[in-house]
Amino acid sequence: QVQLVESGGGLVQAGGSLRLSCTASGFTFNRYVMGWFRQAPGKEREFVASVTTMGYTVRYADSVKGRFTISRDNVKNTVTLQMNSLKPEDTAVYYCAARLGQYGSYDYWGQGTQVSVAS
Repeated sequence: QVQLVESGGGLVQAGGSLRLSCTASGFTFNRYVMGWFRQAPGKEREFVASVTTMGYTVRYADSVKGRFTISRDNVKNTVTLQMNSLKPEDTAVYYCAARLGQYGSYDYWGQGTQVSVAS
């Protein structure tokens, strides 16, 4: 069955870095756009970053541009989010997601990994 498993979350001081990974299985990974989303307590889930099927095009939320980098490995079926210069407002549960097609809603979601940034 389809699985997206996130890892790499944790507690870090402001200004620090974390690297999130998502391992996919159960679908043809290189046909899917991959994205990261996050949801902070009391807030709606928001888009963080995405990468197209071959990794040629990436998009970022304005709030993370210049600090976060998304990448993918279509051999290992993984997508990674490198997060630098973390801020307390980056604290959230981070979710990996997969979308078949250039536009539209995401089809598959992971369970999420907690990222906490202490001030």
